[in-house]
Amino acid sequence: MALMRRRVGGYICSELCGSVMNQRLYSSRVDWKQLRPMILKRIKNRAKEYPIKRMIPVAEEVVKAREIVTKGVSTLLQVVPIHSCKFCPEVHIGAVGHEMQSCHGFKRMIKNQPHKWGPGCLNDILVPVESFHLENTFQDEIKHDQRFDSPRVPAVLELCHQAGADIPDEVWHRSGTSSAIVGENDEKPAAFLPEELRFIGQRTIEAWERLRLGVTKLLLVYPSKVCERCSEVHVGLSGHKARMCGVFKFEGWRGKHEWKKADVDDLVPPKIVWHQRPHDPPVLVDAGRDYYGHAPAVIELCMQVGARAPPKYHCMMKAQGLAPPIK
Repeated sequence: MALMRRRVGGYICSELCGSVMNQRLYSSRVDWKQLRPMILKRIKNRAKEYPIKRMIPVAEEVVKAREIVTKGVSTLLQVVPIHSCKFCPEVHIGAVGHEMQSCHGFKRMIKNQPHKWGPGCLNDILVPVESFHLENTFQDEIKHDQRFDSPRVPAVLELCHQAGADIPDEVWHRSGTSSAIVGENDEKPAAFLPEELRFIGQRTIEAWERLRLGVTKLLLVYPSKVCERCSEVHVGLSGHKARMCGVFKFEGWRGKHEWKKADVDDLVPPKIVWHQRPHDPPVLVDAGRDYYGHAPAVIELCMQVGARAPPKYHCMMKAQGLAPPIK
């Protein structure tokens, strides 16, 4: 019995001593002055691998698809009327604006109010998302006092630029005046045949799908950030330090952004609108809100001229859904 106790005690001691001996002891006395040049050298060597050559055709395809979408939407807006609310971001595509009471005002202080419709423009369909323009992906962080030194460009073009796409100068300059391409809806519409409008709409939908697919592929390789509290987007390794989040002094973060990983919807917002089906009433009313479907603004605009929507949007549009009951 005593021999058994000795063996058990020796085994426990050997296990405890072995676990203590195998532990790694980390010292807090680290000379960061010696490690800093090594870290900077690794970052510099990593920058030589970018841009990735296999992703350059994807970036160039995204630039071409974006141009096709912009031109297609600009052409269709000369024929299809759109309405934009003066007090909230709501947009309706059709001859008459809907009568649903879903306006929440500028600061969301009110709700369930009727919309005040006015003529829309290109930026109501293709929501502009801008970011700081960087020379390369591994550029130093932009400080708060440097926020006016870097120009603001469309986030999609900045992503393609960092991916190695050769973007012409006229594309950069045209992107800043996109709202001036299309006039108001009271202008005389251009003369187009129905077949031509259907072809333009279908080509715009295909370019829209290629645009979103290409941006999704680029975001898997090139990091982009979006603020959790606002819609600010930054294309790069880490977000900038410009304190532009919030407008009140008593906010705890003092204008600093809370960055997270960006998605395709952050760079290319779909702008969801109400979809009017053939069996719906001519004017959408508030009583049938649960029966109506939704669709991205670009898809809905193209469907107004006879283009076919991809099958993945049929569930959102409630294509086979019932019409609201007639009272």
